[in-house]
Amino acid sequence: MEEKRVSSSRQEAKKAPGKGSDDPVKCFEKWKKKYAKGRVRVKHNRAQKKKPEWQLEREYIEHLVSKYGDINIADIVKFSDFPISKKTLLGLQEAQYRQPTEIQRQTIGFALRGKDVLAAAKTGSGKTLAFIIPVLECLYRQQWSSMDGLGALIISPTRELAYQTFEVLRKVGKNHEFSAGLVIGGKDLKSESVRICRTNIVICTPGRLLQHMDETATFHASGLHMLVLDEADRILDMGFADTLNAIVENLPMSRQTLLFSATQTKSVKDLARLSLKDPEYVWVHEKARFSTPATLDQSYVVCELHHKVNMLYSFIRSHVKKKIIVFFACCKEVQYLFRAFCRLRPGIPILALHGKQQQMKRVEVYNSFVKKQSAVLFATDVAARGLDFPAVNWVLQFDCPEDADTYIHRVGRTARYKEGGEALLLLLPSEEKAMLAQLQEKKVPINHIQVNPDKVQCVQRKLEAFLAQELEQKERAQRCFVSYLRSIYLMKNKEVFDVYKLQIKEYALSLGLAVAPRVRFLSTAQKQRAEEEQSDGEEELQSFKAQMRQKVPLECDPEGNVESSAAHLGDNSEDEDDLRDLELLTVKRKDVFDESGDSECAEDATQDPKNNTGTETKYKEAKKLLKRNFQINTKVAFTEEGEAVQLWPPAQQTVAGGGEDEEEDVLGIDMEKARERLRREDQEFDKPQYRRKVQAKHREKRLKAKEAKREASRQRRRSEEEEVVAYLASPSEGDFDYSALPDPDQLYSSEEEEEGFSKRQHRSDEEEEELPAVKRKKGVQLDVENTGLDTGLSLAEDEELVLHLLGGRR
Repeated sequence: MEEKRVSSSRQEAKKAPGKGSDDPVKCFEKWKKKYAKGRVRVKHNRAQKKKPEWQLEREYIEHLVSKYGDINIADIVKFSDFPISKKTLLGLQEAQYRQPTEIQRQTIGFALRGKDVLAAAKTGSGKTLAFIIPVLECLYRQQWSSMDGLGALIISPTRELAYQTFEVLRKVGKNHEFSAGLVIGGKDLKSESVRICRTNIVICTPGRLLQHMDETATFHASGLHMLVLDEADRILDMGFADTLNAIVENLPMSRQTLLFSATQTKSVKDLARLSLKDPEYVWVHEKARFSTPATLDQSYVVCELHHKVNMLYSFIRSHVKKKIIVFFACCKEVQYLFRAFCRLRPGIPILALHGKQQQMKRVEVYNSFVKKQSAVLFATDVAARGLDFPAVNWVLQFDCPEDADTYIHRVGRTARYKEGGEALLLLLPSEEKAMLAQLQEKKVPINHIQVNPDKVQCVQRKLEAFLAQELEQKERAQRCFVSYLRSIYLMKNKEVFDVYKLQIKEYALSLGLAVAPRVRFLSTAQKQRAEEEQSDGEEELQSFKAQMRQKVPLECDPEGNVESSAAHLGDNSEDEDDLRDLELLTVKRKDVFDESGDSECAEDATQDPKNNTGTETKYKEAKKLLKRNFQINTKVAFTEEGEAVQLWPPAQQTVAGGGEDEEEDVLGIDMEKARERLRREDQEFDKPQYRRKVQAKHREKRLKAKEAKREASRQRRRSEEEEVVAYLASPSEGDFDYSALPDPDQLYSSEEEEEGFSKRQHRSDEEEEELPAVKRKKGVQLDVENTGLDTGLSLAEDEELVLHLLGGRR
């Protein structure tokens, strides 16, 4: 009955939920448990129906690839308008890249579709990002991992440019899971060899990449998908031709190739080497009015070579709060002028960047110049391509660039991406005309300016003082001088660069040198040039003579006699004058024009080997002089007594003394007598002197050994005496060493005792010098044992002291 009542009460509670007897907290707990169970059940059902992550990612990639064909350049305003992955977009956003530049808008679409691209744009237009985004997307589409090895290869001509590209890749691609490596010279090859086989993206220079291909067994590029050449025209140049050909041979044919540069190549030969397949040409600024940025103000100054250093110092002094890059032609020039200007202290930090520096130093200089607000960077053309130095105000070209393309890349270090900048070019008078013609052909606007001579400061005296103080700096100045002349001499364009028009001596003085160093290659080139000019002059002379002969043809009269036209035209004075000139210009040699017709004799003479004497040596010249019996000039002076003394040539004097049978004539040399004299001098002087030297050396050696033994014995004796004194100075309690007391049987005063002790010591020292080492050691031990203790008291006082001590012990 009770159970029925409970169940009926429960039914009533369910039927009347609105009554106040129900607890709302308990109702909420019930609902919460029920909701939790339902949620777990829904999650379980959803998990069973859910697809795996790799499948979802594959579908996402397919969705992106399907949008590649719909890319419209006109609709691209920001990077999110491109069909690229979320990881790449997040990296661009974190690196503060929001809107693409013109070169990026036009090339990224072609690269995403897998086409080969040749892209060219002005400096500072964002070409680096234009190939980094396609590289990341290509490997992301393939789901590349470290186990797959090399997938993309980016080659740069310089280490600094490769380092800069690697830093951009780290910023943009940090959300991806690819591995990237910087492979450049100057780093540890072994550590690179261990890691390069697991690297997906390699950014490198050509030389180090080829070294790994040859020496690293685990490195291969059989799975390469994309090859990128940054500054392609420089890599395809003759300097990297052999290296690039060897690299391309190791790459697969089925790859995508991207070429980027500010001055792109269109050479069919270069493109055939890279095996490009229907490449897309993207010239962003091909139809632009100028090939350099519009915000760049360019000008040039014409000055002499020996005024350049003063001009550079004055320019730096007047721009101490600017950021300046100064380009030089060679490394030695940068090394010397960097140290010289550091000593001159122009009031602004000066840095140097060139190819002779170690890699860590180059990276340090690069990072330091990037961080500084105002500084001057002395650099060679290693800093001319691709490097993005922020906020550079001036680019000063101390030496004329090799060509117009090099000029464009140099000035491109300033006025980067909508920023302003200025460029100044120093030209020599011999370089002005040809260089300006090249710049105009490349559509480079440049203005000529004049320099106020009153503002130019001369530093030649200071440089001379520095070189006088430091020999090492002087050697640097000499190497700078020679290296600059060699760079000018090796330039291909001789219309611009003519080393023979340079004021060499004045240039040496401007560097602080007192005298111009000897330039061997230049002197050799001048000799060759003089010989060529002489041969050209002879050829012109022969051609002129041939022309003159053609003006005087031979004619036959009706009777068959041969007469010259000059005989018929005797009144024609012009022909006679020409003939007289011909006689004046004739070289007086036998059968120059083979007028005698004896050509066979001439041929025999040329073929005879005896006539071809070749170059005459000094030995042959001396032999000829001896045959002609020339007398050598002599100079004789007379003493006060009237004796003649020969001053020149100096008379030969023998060490052993001249014999009576020798002749007085010293102008010639008798070989037999000379041999006899040398043998006699050897026997009488040289050998005894050598013997004396050897004996002296041996004697010195023996004395040193004796002195060392004597010193060792003294030290041993001194140490034993110190031990005895130490033992007497610290006796045990109540004990006394009776052996230290003097012998009572010997009756002598303290003075006699001291005398006897000194005599015995002196005698023992003399005996030590005579006796051998073993006996001397025994004598030293006996002397130490027999020597008594000197208490400083008389014998009677010593006896009283002994008796007193003995009585105390009893």
